[in-house]
Amino acid sequence: MRYLVISDIHANRPALEAVLRDAPSWDAIWCLGDLVGYGPDPNDCISRIQELEALTVAGNHDWAALGLLPLDDFNADARHAHLWTRRELTDSSREYLQQLPTTLEYGDFTLVHGSPREPIWEYLLDLVVAKANFDHFRTPFCIVGHTHLPLIFALNDTINRCYTIVPDPGVPIPLGQYRMILNPGSVGQPRDGDPRASYAILDTDAMTWEVRRVAYPVEITQERMRARNLPERLIKRLTVGR
Repeated sequence: MRYLVISDIHANRPALEAVLRDAPSWDAIWCLGDLVGYGPDPNDCISRIQELEALTVAGNHDWAALGLLPLDDFNADARHAHLWTRRELTDSSREYLQQLPTTLEYGDFTLVHGSPREPIWEYLLDLVVAKANFDHFRTPFCIVGHTHLPLIFALNDTINRCYTIVPDPGVPIPLGQYRMILNPGSVGQPRDGDPRASYAILDTDAMTWEVRRVAYPVEITQERMRARNLPERLIKRLTVGR
């Protein structure tokens, strides 16, 4: 099976469509949450994910849009975007977000947004936090989003050491030697200095993980954000991927 793995779309329809056009053939889609927040197209992105019948978990921005998280936990720009998103969401979009689980297990893979220990909020950014999280999932692999960074944490049980792998786009990485936490990066809000949409292809026959990048018309998303009076800082950061 080949899975298209996406995360952190953040209501950016042009980026999502670019990924769908660019991705090589796949059998199913896994989505790691944060369908909404920041961007101008929350209902369109939710509808598209529903059409694709993606296996999806909830993210912190999805919960915030539903009022399940206090907005004080977010910065001023994110709060502004959340209040706008709450007004924009249709009843069907709310219903879809409300039924999303926080954790899913599918074969050898656990799917969460933040971390297996704290699926909604925890960021896996360093080796100490990542290593502690290996005790919180049973499968060989866990796939996460939330940080907007394409990254892998691998655990060598033999020497009790955790280390990071920064994947090169387009280069498949073999799976199976170590337990791993895998992050495909962000479709709609990259934060690694590369503004191109980031996603991954998981091939469970070949047991490989391949991060891929694709450019999308950032200016279209920015125009839509300005038309909706979303914060200028959120608009400008799409240009630089930070």
